[in-house]
Amino acid sequence: MGFLKIIDEVAEQAIRKAQERGEFDALPGRGKPLVFEDDSFVPEDLRMAYKILRNSGHVPPEIQQEKDIQRAVDLLEAAPDEQTRLRQMEKLNLLVVKINMGRRRPIQLEKKEYYYDKVVGKVRVSGQEND
Repeated sequence: MGFLKIIDEVAEQAIRKAQERGEFDALPGRGKPLVFEDDSFVPEDLRMAYKILRNSGHVPPEIQQEKDIQRAVDLLEAAPDEQTRLRQMEKLNLLVVKINMGRRRPIQLEKKEYYYDKVVGKVRVSGQEND
């Protein structure tokens, strides 16, 4: 039996005993699904740095850009008139163009749905009948 195998067995035994004593019964989040951090799209050499930034309350630029786009889409959906919708569409377009300029490939290729299609589907044009 190798050294690591022995450590593994001792740890498993300690966990089983703690479970039998009920030490895990009152843990926060018990019965709720685990939320795993998906950093599979972050280059391996940047993962630790991003994790440190995230734990300190900072977010990577890519995540902030996506939040900015989502905020612009939400404001576009809630726009009360056509002029406001037009301004929001211009702002959204500018955000997408800025992101595309900094990437190797356009943002549309990385998403399941194109931002343009999502936005156009949500825009209401005056005089258009509701379905």
